[in-house]
Amino acid sequence: MTVLLHCCCAPCSAAIIEWMLNNDIEPVLFYYNPNIYPQEEYLIRKNELTRYAERLKLTVIDGDYDYQLWKDWACHNLNTTNLQDFPERGSRCLECFKLRLLEAAKKCKELGLEQFTTTLASSRWKSLDQINAAGQWAAEMVNGKVQELAQRRAARQTQRPTERKQFL
Repeated sequence: MTVLLHCCCAPCSAAIIEWMLNNDIEPVLFYYNPNIYPQEEYLIRKNELTRYAERLKLTVIDGDYDYQLWKDWACHNLNTTNLQDFPERGSRCLECFKLRLLEAAKKCKELGLEQFTTTLASSRWKSLDQINAAGQWAAEMVNGKVQELAQRRAARQTQRPTERKQFL
């Protein structure tokens, strides 16, 4: 089975990629993170993920960097001009997840793949409920259906069990 994997960075992606490969799931890596600022930081993360993927003979699809698009999206949806007023795990994060996973869903469909998922759920600093809600929303916007897959985070990354969803 081949699944589009939205990747936020190499450290968050490594354990999930290894788990997928060890379970006969071929990940197609999609790096789309227009929220990262400055662009130099975006490039550092993208290049590290690319370097890691090359060692595994995987390809990284770059979703292109457009920080202004992210700002416009979030400011419009949150009805604000100052995104710094929104705390971590707040509504700004949900909008960020929605934009990134919407693009992942579109790329998944464009490539003719049936499922996509994300490494965002691997971070203990992110709200799993927000990530799942954003993924379901994105899948419904593009395909109109969702399939859930319960799974634990890789033991190397953390012992805390969580639920990760794959979206159709």
